[in-house]
Amino acid sequence: MTAIARRFADLDGVSLHYLDAGAGDAVVLVHGIPQTSHEWRHVIPRLAGRYRVIAPDLRGLGDSSRPATGYDKKTLAGDLWQLVRGHLGIERFFLVGHDWGGPVAFSLAAQHPEAVRRLAILDVVIPGDGADFSQGGRRWHHAFFRTLDLPEALCAGREHLVLRWLFDHYGQRPTSIPEADQQEYLRTYTQFGAFRAMLAFYRALPVDAEDNREILARAGKLRMPVLALGGEEGFGRGSECIASLRRVAEDVRGGTVPACGHWIPEEQPERLCDELLRFFGEEP
Repeated sequence: MTAIARRFADLDGVSLHYLDAGAGDAVVLVHGIPQTSHEWRHVIPRLAGRYRVIAPDLRGLGDSSRPATGYDKKTLAGDLWQLVRGHLGIERFFLVGHDWGGPVAFSLAAQHPEAVRRLAILDVVIPGDGADFSQGGRRWHHAFFRTLDLPEALCAGREHLVLRWLFDHYGQRPTSIPEADQQEYLRTYTQFGAFRAMLAFYRALPVDAEDNREILARAGKLRMPVLALGGEEGFGRGSECIASLRRVAEDVRGGTVPACGHWIPEEQPERLCDELLRFFGEEP
């Protein structure tokens, strides 16, 4: 059985909780919303048989601290850079991001391309790539979460209703994320300040898009190999994911994941592990 250590790193302006397992070359797993590092529970044991796996809770979420500011993806990527390079001393690593973890991972790879060996992006598109991040309003909660003050007023004490709706509808079926795991997510998202932090991820979207456009104009597309996977069912992004990454990276492969909605690491963990191990193993 894989031993998974829970650790904390006190960084500049934030304390990050992270999971640490395995040994060897490093793989960094970046979770999405409304999840935490717990979303990688099925993935970590397999990857840790070959790699050292680091899975942090992003600023404001999980068991990390909840600063008032810093939820643009460039700053969040800076947190991870402090953790991986500054605190852990890891010089090069594989990087995987799901949902909002994808734009964070993209920003980290764009800012430090020499450090990211290979990048995998799961069921998300990149802000500022030229397409509609919110699918013309199909992802209705984007606009709602970005509305100032109203979500806090309507959802205070009812955070579980919003999160459970997302869990029930964004997978292939309502039971895609079991009740016990939903309870673990609710444990952290109902803590003081967590819902505010979650909303801040969405409210930073215009800044994220502009930051990405600026770095792409200055440095060009990402040059490291990229794997892009989108879920085929429910609210899965499907082929949108690989289409987006092809607009911002030169060497992109991947496609769609059948029998899967948005929650790829939890709905199809074995398929994902196969894809990641094959992708990482292609490096000379």
